[in-house]
Amino acid sequence: MDRNFARALSLVLKSEGGWSDNPADPGGATMKGVTLANFRRYVKADASKADLRTISDAQVATVYRRFYWDAAAGAELPDGVDYAVFDFAVNSGPGRAAKYLQAVVGVVQDGRIGPATLAAARAKPAGAVIDALCDARLAFLQRLPTWPSFGRGWSARVAAVRRQALLISAAPPATTASGSPVPASADGLAPAETPAGAAPPAIAQAPAASPASTSPARATGILALIALVLGSLAAWATHLPCNLIGVFCQ
Repeated sequence: MDRNFARALSLVLKSEGGWSDNPADPGGATMKGVTLANFRRYVKADASKADLRTISDAQVATVYRRFYWDAAAGAELPDGVDYAVFDFAVNSGPGRAAKYLQAVVGVVQDGRIGPATLAAARAKPAGAVIDALCDARLAFLQRLPTWPSFGRGWSARVAAVRRQALLISAAPPATTASGSPVPASADGLAPAETPAGAAPPAIAQAPAASPASTSPARATGILALIALVLGSLAAWATHLPCNLIGVFCQ
């Protein structure tokens, strides 16, 4: 879903890194994963490599959204699947990512994610689609002639994408009542919300007993018992001589 774009982009950028101009990389000069060709297409037509190296965060987001996220129908794919397809598109091109998704969900592989592809993707469990797509992506990368140079990094990237995509599919980002995302804690989990102005629940404590809290009925019973005991003692004292010498007294 489109609400996942910012989260997906932050994950992609962790893999893309900063400046790169490796002759063995078919993508050529890149900054934060943005190629010079795409920078010229979406930001500055006559940009140089020096311009690319100073690209702003907003410009980075513009390129990624228009060239990759929108092309991969990220706003319409299920949670988690959107990120897996998006990262695949960034790494290997939107058309290839779309075709591999279409192969996984069993529709015509025309390289364009339309209503039929979206319906098929939504009809399958997101976790199954993510696993199958990552398996197919890794197999494709292993067939490339540049695998000896980049295979280790690609393998780690696909593993990370699989893990994060499955997490997104299992627990989509929480939102507040206004629809805005709930800030995540350090472990990536959304903290529990507490209504504004609400005090922490108090632990109820039983009030201490006091003499004043004794009920009238209980006091009456105690007085009656005392009177009975005193009466018995008085009767016993009256017959004390008889009791002592064992003589029956009238």
